[in-house]
Amino acid sequence: MNQSEKRLFLIKRLLKERPRYSNMQIPVGTDEQKVMLRSLMNVRMPDNIDEEFLNVQDEYLQQVNAEKGVVILSDMEEIQPGVYIWKGDITRLKVGAIVNAANSGMTGCYQPCHNCIDNCIHTYAGIQLRLTCAKIMEEQGNQEPTGQAKITPAYNLPCDYVIHTVGPIVQGKLTEKHEELLASCYTSCLEIADANKVDSIAFCCISTGVFMFPNERAAEIAVKTVKGYKEKTGSSIKVIFNVFKDLDEEIYRELLR
Repeated sequence: MNQSEKRLFLIKRLLKERPRYSNMQIPVGTDEQKVMLRSLMNVRMPDNIDEEFLNVQDEYLQQVNAEKGVVILSDMEEIQPGVYIWKGDITRLKVGAIVNAANSGMTGCYQPCHNCIDNCIHTYAGIQLRLTCAKIMEEQGNQEPTGQAKITPAYNLPCDYVIHTVGPIVQGKLTEKHEELLASCYTSCLEIADANKVDSIAFCCISTGVFMFPNERAAEIAVKTVKGYKEKTGSSIKVIFNVFKDLDEEIYRELLR
């Protein structure tokens, strides 16, 4: 099958899973089909599926991810020894682990085609990631506490692992507790990365955006916590501060200059 045939196969199988969608028309255009496939993956509840689907999905997503362009460590700017800044799509990074700014349910974003990092990571990793996260949550027996971290395989992403952490939500005034919890996110991610012998980790801007943590203060905490951890533990892990906005890039460059 070519990519178009794989996409149609995946759409039809996902529609078949949901009887109320059985009469839904599949669009002819490639872009519209891509939106439909992503939407169906986003709303699908965590569940098993047969090997044929997974094989086709994996082949499809691996080509999609390759076409986006894989970025390796040597493509990034090392602004301090072992510390890098890179602006762009975190799902393109071929590093030891990327950090996902998750919600407390830990199974990803269910809003079709939402542009949050949680949605993007789950979309391009494949449906296996949601099921793996659901199993972790089932074993845990409660929602994920803010400031902790869990590690999973990355499945079809070019990185080796995804580390999921729930950042603090700032509603109203920023407090010392918010800052402590954000620092805990970074420390927990680094600890679990080192425990799994991960050699490089890419941090997104945890808790900024819809979680409303002020960008500049979030970056200050991120840099201070990472530096403090490396100094205290002697860890050789390489750290990438992955930003998406010009504002965040400017803030990190100023802090690390």
